[in-house]
Amino acid sequence: MSGFLFRLGRGAALHPWRTLAAWLVLAVAVLGLASTFGGTPHDDYDIPGAQAQRGIELLRAHTPGMGDAGARVVAHTTDGTALTEATLTALTDRLAAMDHVAAVSPPRMSTDGDTALLTIQYDVPVTDEDLMGNLEPLDAAVAPIRDSGVQVELGGDVPESAAAPMKGRGELIGVVAALVILVLAFGSVVSAGLPVGVALGGLMVGSAGITLLAATTEVSTAAPMVASMVGLGVGIDYALLLVTRHVEYLARGYDAAEAAGRAAATAGRSVVFASATVLVSLLGLRLAGLPVYSSFGFATAIAVVAVMTSVLTLVPALCRLANRRLLPRAVRRGREHGGSPWLAAWATRVGRRPLPWALAAVLVMLTLAAPVLDMRTWPQDASSQSREVTTRKAYDLVADEFGPGANGPLVLAVDLAKVPAAALPGVVASVESTPGIAGVSPVRRSPDGAVAVFEAEPEFGPTDARTSDLVADVRAEVPAGVEVTGTSPLFADIADLLGERVWLVIGFVIAVSVLLLTMMFRSVVVPLKAAAMNMLSIAAAYGVVTAIFQWGWGAQLLGLDHAMPVSTWIPILLFAILFGLSMDYEVFLLSRIREDYLDTGDARGSVVRGLTGTGRVISAAAAIMVAVFLGFASEVDVVVKQIGVGLAAAIALDATLVRMVLVPATMAMLGRWNWWMPAWLDRLLPTVHGELPDYGSAAPVAAAVPAHPEPSPAGERTPAGV
Repeated sequence: MSGFLFRLGRGAALHPWRTLAAWLVLAVAVLGLASTFGGTPHDDYDIPGAQAQRGIELLRAHTPGMGDAGARVVAHTTDGTALTEATLTALTDRLAAMDHVAAVSPPRMSTDGDTALLTIQYDVPVTDEDLMGNLEPLDAAVAPIRDSGVQVELGGDVPESAAAPMKGRGELIGVVAALVILVLAFGSVVSAGLPVGVALGGLMVGSAGITLLAATTEVSTAAPMVASMVGLGVGIDYALLLVTRHVEYLARGYDAAEAAGRAAATAGRSVVFASATVLVSLLGLRLAGLPVYSSFGFATAIAVVAVMTSVLTLVPALCRLANRRLLPRAVRRGREHGGSPWLAAWATRVGRRPLPWALAAVLVMLTLAAPVLDMRTWPQDASSQSREVTTRKAYDLVADEFGPGANGPLVLAVDLAKVPAAALPGVVASVESTPGIAGVSPVRRSPDGAVAVFEAEPEFGPTDARTSDLVADVRAEVPAGVEVTGTSPLFADIADLLGERVWLVIGFVIAVSVLLLTMMFRSVVVPLKAAAMNMLSIAAAYGVVTAIFQWGWGAQLLGLDHAMPVSTWIPILLFAILFGLSMDYEVFLLSRIREDYLDTGDARGSVVRGLTGTGRVISAAAAIMVAVFLGFASEVDVVVKQIGVGLAAAIALDATLVRMVLVPATMAMLGRWNWWMPAWLDRLLPTVHGELPDYGSAAPVAAAVPAHPEPSPAGERTPAGV
């Protein structure tokens, strides 16, 4: 691999305009295909294997409008006057005239008569392109009553699909922050702009690829946002790593083409394996068993592959064109370019007393992870959105006027082929007497008479911790042939399903990642230690998310007005993304340490020199990642906020406590055992190192500054005079 990447990087640098032209042709072709044949992201809310899904299918088969999309219209007079029958009749008629409407329920009036609740049933799922994110028909239907001074708020599936739009400001915040950080860290506008430009170019192609993916399979509407978040972060990081190594070779006197080839063979190899661990983690999402996770995994994988390819080809070409303008001003003036002295002093200090430092870092991480023991997961609903959003206003009005359980009624579908009609009163009575049920609705029959349907309203809201137990209690009370479905039972089933699958995903991702790292570093100790540290970082991130969102510590800073459960989607998604991203920094640091160790045989000294050589780039890369993820935490959608906060917390901890304390401390304690590997395993696994091709320009043309010998990617000593 080293030789291949050397030839790729050197070739791109020798022919920069051809490389840029090829990328331009590729980008135009992919964008053209996407605009012509691309699809639109489309959610699939069906959950195969969920018990509530059986009830949904039963209702769809026998009751038009039930089991498909729904919406709620809440009309409320702010002056306390009662709503008139004529006003509500006209509103019902306008709602019934909308496309895809199967039925509109009679208005349910509050006790004081100032609030009416109308439920709309559609004949297609909420994911239908005519409904998803489209509030125009509903807004037009309620406009006359709004114009008369009545407050009208919208809730349910259809309004919620458009209630919290992605504003796209996360990318802008991340890009601006990345430019500022890079200029401050590296002192060169060209060095700062190049990684960002390359990442954006790769992300543009990746976004077009996601559009093409949406034409062949269902892609969640949130998947492109997550893909952009991860793609932008890793793209800038990968390009930064390659540019930094290229600048180091330039400072040692290599010409631009040779520097590009050597940077690709060393840092590029780290980029490939870092990308591989990210891809493994993302593809592990398929094991979660839900289609939405597969779409997240595939979409983000496309973005990662696109930015990785752009980094390995565009960075060498652009570095050749920029040439010595990439060097910091101090180097261009002839002053020495080297690692930060304070990093060397820090690594030496940690190495002298590694055990106390390691224990202190672990204690801090475990303290941050402690809240995870109290984590409660539940899919987000309208109650978690901003008070300024119409769905949240509708949710609050319903809870105030009709009781909190009215926002999450349990729907019971009775298959009359399995349950005799004479047994219906007993079924209704047993459900109504279940502790936690406030009341039940009258029984309705399907048009074909095959299914009976009624609703049971809990005494508490759907996000209450007692909801899952209530669903289980009701299911235990009803006989076979009665399906308990609705939003709350479906959410409870999702939580149970993901709780069972999370360990399968974790096991797969860790096993394959450890195998990849073993193959790269020729060690069994380093990969196992890296996996353990990654798990520690992820646990700490879970703890931070739990403390902020579930406990409400600092939630106001994110624009949230109350505490809420952690989204059910978060644990598996965060783990898959974080495990790969955390491995990025592990690969960056350990690659440099191993190069030095192969060259010198000094186990402890290689840790100091490796940390010194990569500390600045890893710190800058982590700062960029944190800025990008916090930018996405500013989005309106609560799930995106939780993802952004969790990713930012984990990356910050990973680049500080883990890479700056735990890694040097544990490696100092283990010494040469870090690189132990059984001989039989070494023979079994393929090698990724190799001799670099000799193009007759291995030696630098003229050293720009005095420099220490640099180990070659294959581990051999560099030629005399380097």
